[in-house]
Amino acid sequence: MPIGDLNAIVDELTETGDRVRVLWQRPESLAFVARGREYRSEFHIDPVDEVMYMIKGEMNLHYRLENGMEDVVVLKEGCSIYTAAGIPHSPRFPPNAFLLVIERQRLEGEIDRFQWFCEECDHFLHEEQFVVGDYRSDPVSVAYQNFFGSESYRTCNACGHVMLNPFED
Repeated sequence: MPIGDLNAIVDELTETGDRVRVLWQRPESLAFVARGREYRSEFHIDPVDEVMYMIKGEMNLHYRLENGMEDVVVLKEGCSIYTAAGIPHSPRFPPNAFLLVIERQRLEGEIDRFQWFCEECDHFLHEEQFVVGDYRSDPVSVAYQNFFGSESYRTCNACGHVMLNPFED
């Protein structure tokens, strides 16, 4: 039975600068610790339910309602939240904050989706899709590289606003 020393993992991620540390991946269970990303802006549409526990720090969990409106719930240190499959959500927390996520491993054919919306007018900008077979591949970072690497993806067709690339100096 795998044991995850969350404090040691937080220390390790802090020292290495890595974003994700997978605790285990089994057919019915996946657990990982995620370090915050200062530039997180997309909405993740997960094909499975998630349980999130805020190990250290505080997170603003943005989510989209069925009518498309955005709302935010604050997850304080030591608190947990259940997010049902299919709810577009955007966990936003700083790099010195850490989150434990527990969910089911993806089944064949299940797709993770990452969507961006215009910061100015909330118009849909772009979607990245991934089949996640191994969470150690860090699909969130790959989605970000694809999105921010393309100015056309970051340009709103409705109002013309261009989302800044946080990776450019």
